[in-house]
Amino acid sequence: MLFPGDLQDEATNAALVEATVEAFGGVDILAIIAGTMPTVDSIDDFETHTLDHVLKTNIYPLFWLTKAASPHLEPGAAIITCSSIQGFVPSPSLAEYAVSKAGIANWTRAMGQQLAERGIRVNGVAPGPVWTPLQPAFVPNEKIESFGEDTPLGRPGQPAELAPPFVLLASQEASFIVGETIAVTGGTPAH
Repeated sequence: MLFPGDLQDEATNAALVEATVEAFGGVDILAIIAGTMPTVDSIDDFETHTLDHVLKTNIYPLFWLTKAASPHLEPGAAIITCSSIQGFVPSPSLAEYAVSKAGIANWTRAMGQQLAERGIRVNGVAPGPVWTPLQPAFVPNEKIESFGEDTPLGRPGQPAELAPPFVLLASQEASFIVGETIAVTGGTPAH
């Protein structure tokens, strides 16, 4: 099912969940992955509208989607978030993004504890450098050529390499994992 909309709008999040429930009869897995990643090299270039945009894209949908889905989530359901190594080891030029990703990791811990009594598992994945649409859209050209070379594996990850942790966290194989964020970083320590 395709559902075009802006996740920065609370009503869109609620409508997305309702359309999903109507189309599929419920919600078993909620993966909250959308994000934005502006590069701001200096606090002197900081603009409030950039921070607002990052938080409204990366943080607000966590609350809105979960609240809308909550009445439909049964024991055994899973919520999976997408943080980043930036949430643990921030780059100076990605301060707004790093703050949002640290917030996602903390939200994951809090919701993991809050929803565990209902049998709903909340966990996350924290990618390191991975080729996604964020890189060409936000990484300066002079940095893109060496993107990911500083990992112990010496390369960026591919989106397919992120799939296994998401699949694990969505499955009942992860029935005793709650409030955790799995780092997928090519060997770079995330904590």
